[in-house]
Amino acid sequence: MEKNKYKHLVEKHTPKENSIYNGLVAFTIGGLMGVLGQFLLELYSYLLHIPTSEASSYMIITLIFIGCLLTCFGFFDKWVHFAKAGLIVPITGFAHSMMSAALEYRKEGMITGIGANMLKLSGSVIIFGIVSAYLFGLIRLVLMGG
Repeated sequence: MEKNKYKHLVEKHTPKENSIYNGLVAFTIGGLMGVLGQFLLELYSYLLHIPTSEASSYMIITLIFIGCLLTCFGFFDKWVHFAKAGLIVPITGFAHSMMSAALEYRKEGMITGIGANMLKLSGSVIIFGIVSAYLFGLIRLVLMGG
């Protein structure tokens, strides 16, 4: 088959995405995740009588736990299909990437399976997060004058 014919055939059968709709859904779901995080922050601060700076650790742990739990039960992938980046970008997406890799490689053992493969996907997020934080820190240092 000719390359142009094949390309046209692929374009014809590739589903079209509605970027505006996907953006609005991701924005709404991401905003609701922010509201949930703020609710948990206030709840822990009120119930445990601690400052919000300390309650933020409990909030992050709770969101990570929820992301891992939903991944284990198989719900997270279905919700991400609907919510797009609204669930992938927050900390729940990071927890999902680690937990799904752990579940996929658990039969290979604790060390060679889970330990060796758990950070396959999320490792790149960690590396690029650290590098970008370092670069932006340097830029701020240069612009602000130390």
